[in-house]
Amino acid sequence: MEEKTLKYQESARLDKWLWAARIFKTRSMAADACKNGRVTVNGANAKPSRTVKAGETVHVKKPPVTYSFKILNAIETRVGARLIPQVYENVTDPKQYELLEMSRISGFIDRARGTGRPTKKDRRAMDSFVDPALFGWEDDDDWDDDEE
Repeated sequence: MEEKTLKYQESARLDKWLWAARIFKTRSMAADACKNGRVTVNGANAKPSRTVKAGETVHVKKPPVTYSFKILNAIETRVGARLIPQVYENVTDPKQYELLEMSRISGFIDRARGTGRPTKKDRRAMDSFVDPALFGWEDDDDWDDDEE
């Protein structure tokens, strides 16, 4: 099997690095994230054209989580997933992953507007979450007797 190596550079454009390191699917998505203030380098907002070097820390906000990456190598060409450990080190706070898991668990509660009706699975999850016994409801229909 042929061993692939990285083309190391001294510095790289931020948007190219984010794309090459597989943090964003396309370079334009990486540039848009930079323009909208969702990417910071060493704590300061960064433009897509900013150059990054090895040793700098990049923070990327992908709601609800803010990921943190320490740059090990500056690259501008996209690499395979196997070579990613040579490109950056993931230094994201474990609390951010807990936040991601909590949002995944409670995802059925905060449905986005316009997503349509809940699926059968969503409905069952909501029913098990909000147990009618908590509110003192019974299966017999006492409220129908009031209409007579």
